[in-house]
Amino acid sequence: MGIDLSYLPLPIEDLFWRQGKYHEFDAAEYSFGAYLASVEDPAWAYTAIPVFPSRVFRHSAIYVRAGSGIDTAARLAGTSVGTPEWSQTGSLWARGILSEYYGVDLASIRWRTGGLQHAGRQEKSRVQPPQGIAVQALEPGQTLQQALLDGQIDALITARPPAAFIEGHPGIRRLFPDYRQEEGRYYESTGIFPIMHVVIVRKSLLQEYPWLANNLRAAFEAARRPAAGQLIDSAVCSTSLIWEASYAEEERARFGDPFVYGVEENRPTLEALCRYAHQQGFTSKPLAPEDLFFPTTLTSAKV
Repeated sequence: MGIDLSYLPLPIEDLFWRQGKYHEFDAAEYSFGAYLASVEDPAWAYTAIPVFPSRVFRHSAIYVRAGSGIDTAARLAGTSVGTPEWSQTGSLWARGILSEYYGVDLASIRWRTGGLQHAGRQEKSRVQPPQGIAVQALEPGQTLQQALLDGQIDALITARPPAAFIEGHPGIRRLFPDYRQEEGRYYESTGIFPIMHVVIVRKSLLQEYPWLANNLRAAFEAARRPAAGQLIDSAVCSTSLIWEASYAEEERARFGDPFVYGVEENRPTLEALCRYAHQQGFTSKPLAPEDLFFPTTLTSAKV
């Protein structure tokens, strides 16, 4: 017995919107933040398997207005900071890191939400920020990028870089200009490599076919494993990076296998994410990594 997969590649914002609002797919890559905001809801139709298609350090996702005087994380306290959605996973991670690692009081910040480039963006999930943290949507017609350039907000946390920054606009800069060095120090101090996305599967299918969870996990693992070897192989290029093999060798020496799947393999990262989710109002109580995934995927056979 097996399954025939129909794979639909979609832009990530489109995928998350359609899956979060309309539940169009039986299995999907999904925002981990949006999943955490729904995981306690018994009516939520999905559960997760410990497969993580996207992992990114998020120090690079914090932008400030040039001339704001914000040159350290501590100086974000008492400012106005925008983010596309409170439930955006990149923002969840950045806020957690700012609070836990840099000591920034999240309640001291005036939080604004809205579209980065286009007005009218809405939350995909029902997230209630905790008492004492003020989150307000931008005015109709406003965008986060323009609000930053106009001085209506002081900083911006966004997974996708602002178009003006990519174009070299002098009014926007990163809080951490040498973000690779800062992210490296963070990893060496904590052992955490942030997880952005997770694979979710419709519960009704797993109840009918419980073997589906681990078969899907095995399929994703079979697809993942060759990738690192392809990057190391300098005979042929897998990307358009000139020194891709050198970059891959450097990362392997520093991080080992950083994109490994599984619960135990990622426990410090998953525990931090659960901690931040509770602190920021995604969950009503502190959850453990075991609370997030289909039970049969929590462990795997050892030889």
